[in-house]
Amino acid sequence: MKQTRINCLIDSIAFAGFVFLTTTGVLLRYLLPPGSGRTSTLMGLDRHEWGTVHFWISVVFFSVLALHLVVHWRWIAGVFSGRASENSGLRLGLGVVGILTLVAIGVAPLFVPIETSETQVRQGGHSENLDIRGAMTLLELEQASGVPADYLLSKLGLPDTVSKEEKLGQLKRKYGFELSSVRDAVKSYRQ
Repeated sequence: MKQTRINCLIDSIAFAGFVFLTTTGVLLRYLLPPGSGRTSTLMGLDRHEWGTVHFWISVVFFSVLALHLVVHWRWIAGVFSGRASENSGLRLGLGVVGILTLVAIGVAPLFVPIETSETQVRQGGHSENLDIRGAMTLLELEQASGVPADYLLSKLGLPDTVSKEEKLGQLKRKYGFELSSVRDAVKSYRQ
């Protein structure tokens, strides 16, 4: 295969990887935002499964870009070294420093310790200071807090016919309770 065809193939695969990586990133950010993992799906995949797809696309994209650098290594080396002149060493040194800086910034998050705040310390398998939002369903709250949805229904004075898939915000508007009442019900169950 001629070098031009190899370059075209590698560049086409890299561009496709970039498009797919961007698409899945936008999908995760805007179509399946954080908190939608248990209830929303797109093409049969939930947020977490799309996150796995996004990860593997990034692995392929990174591999293709590494191959791209290998194929173009002579050109890259020529750009950094250039014609021999009194500034050749400076240009090569700046290029090496630039690459090392970029690599250091890229891998730095992998070496930073994970921080856990005191409010996120788990008690009895569930977070003590649970973030209860109107976008949560009763089932999501049950899974996050360990408090049975039926208990929450009775404490909030809601009928047994209420769907456990309905969001707390909708229930709040329909039945006139406050989210603070939900927090109180969770606390009373835990005591």
